[in-house]
Amino acid sequence: PARYTCDGQDVSPPLSWSGAVAGTKSFALISDDPDAPGGTWVHWVLWNLPADARALEENVPRKDILPNGARQGTTDFGRIGYGGPCPPAGTHRYYFRLCALDAMLDLPSSTTRRDLERAMQGHILAQAAWMGTYSRK
Repeated sequence: PARYTCDGQDVSPPLSWSGAVAGTKSFALISDDPDAPGGTWVHWVLWNLPADARALEENVPRKDILPNGARQGTTDFGRIGYGGPCPPAGTHRYYFRLCALDAMLDLPSSTTRRDLERAMQGHILAQAAWMGTYSRK
């Protein structure tokens, strides 16, 4: 829906999941657009979601540390927190990849997707993904 894009309120969408694997200590989430003209565009970087979390509510605050202890990193918009779809032309795919990790990660708010992916190496127990599309009118 447009509410979650630059054409609307640009708030993060609600997401939910179930079935965390044994040994999960935290979750991490990366959202990106592989169809961006200059290469994959990162819309959200989030880690240290508590192991008992099963959802992200709509409109997660754009703060580096959230009330539940989760951390948010820097997106390709150059800011912390979710940045919604805002494609120049055509239909773009937007992926939300959730990783169950066997550790908490000690990373600063300047963390990018690449930094997070490096830090997660060797700690990913399971992954799930959602994909949506958006076209500007």
